[in-house]
Amino acid sequence: MLRSILGLLSLLFVPLAFAAEAPVFATDDGAIRGYDAVAYFTIGEPTRGSDKFTTRWQGATYKFASAANLALFEAKPEAYAPQYGGYCAFAVAKGATAGTVAEAWSIVDGKLYLNYSLAVQQRWRKDVPGHIRMADRNWPAVLD
Repeated sequence: MLRSILGLLSLLFVPLAFAAEAPVFATDDGAIRGYDAVAYFTIGEPTRGSDKFTTRWQGATYKFASAANLALFEAKPEAYAPQYGGYCAFAVAKGATAGTVAEAWSIVDGKLYLNYSLAVQQRWRKDVPGHIRMADRNWPAVLD
């Protein structure tokens, strides 16, 4: 049942997914809904990116709050980009896709994971290692 609901939600809340390169969840604001991926690591909170500091990676536009954060990302994007193309990590663990919100995030073993909502994030936190194992198995086949 949850898989069906999450699958339906993915259709409703994934305005743009650029599959030409690697699939990345993005909206009109860009990847991570226009939030700065590096800021999660450097200041530990969601921070809006700026149109002044952008780059394209894997088919999506990423925005940053500063030139320094942009430079960090460009030097090593896989270190800062969210796992599973920025799709909800819990949904991917369950075999589906869903969009994410910038406020529902966690860093585990140096990797950024995003969730559909704060409520879904609570479910994710009940078994983070197990959910990561399942999501790793499901990604990227879950996009088919």
